[in-house]
Amino acid sequence: MKFRILCWNVNGVRAVLKKDFLPWFKKESPDVLCLQEIKAFQSQVPPEFVHFPGYTACFNSAKRPGYSGVATLAKVKPLSVKTGFGVPRFDDEGRVLETEFNHFILCNIYFPNGKSGDERLKYKMDFYDEALKYFQKLTKKGRKLVICGDYNTAHKPIDLARPKQNEKISGFLPEERAWMDRLVKAGFIDTFRVLKPEAVEYSWWDMRTGARERNIGWRIDYHFISENLRPHLKEAYIMPEVTGSDHCPVGVELEFQ
Repeated sequence: MKFRILCWNVNGVRAVLKKDFLPWFKKESPDVLCLQEIKAFQSQVPPEFVHFPGYTACFNSAKRPGYSGVATLAKVKPLSVKTGFGVPRFDDEGRVLETEFNHFILCNIYFPNGKSGDERLKYKMDFYDEALKYFQKLTKKGRKLVICGDYNTAHKPIDLARPKQNEKISGFLPEERAWMDRLVKAGFIDTFRVLKPEAVEYSWWDMRTGARERNIGWRIDYHFISENLRPHLKEAYIMPEVTGSDHCPVGVELEFQ
């Protein structure tokens, strides 16, 4: 049995629904679709998305209107659904949506952006620490984890077009990249990079500068998996041809007996 998971920061679900999103979703027909930065409460999302045929939709919206938020749509109804880490300062922003399936736990996460100043960078790093603690708590219990989403950090120089120019910019700061190192050291695998070690591909482009047309991008959207899922990993890819947001979807395929 193959399990195909697509992940996409849509930069506003109501906006992307006006850009041929539903025909794309129907054509791709993933087993699970994880969206970040939906910027809406469930009550504000059109019913044709909330009740998309053949899928169960789960939401975790921020308390603040029009901000952050994540949604997961799955063909197989999750065994359980959980929102947040249990820490109000993080959970209020609607960034974490955990769904449990037979073979693994899927964490759909919109990690914070640290570019707006020191306070938000600290918030991002605190969120990172809390996230890793949470992931390790689950893996210590023997659980299999898929952690997908917009991590808001490019890990290595190969993961962005202009590493030198961005060494002092949040998204490629030494402390942010060091956390990614810690994630890997803790036994989590960057699915795309482990299968495609030399590939130069990006998942986000700055729309204000027309960077997408020139492919001056960053790879900041990932599927990380716990080490115990490595034998099940079959494919990982990026879909830059899919437009509608400043990010593009990224995918992973797992296979189970």
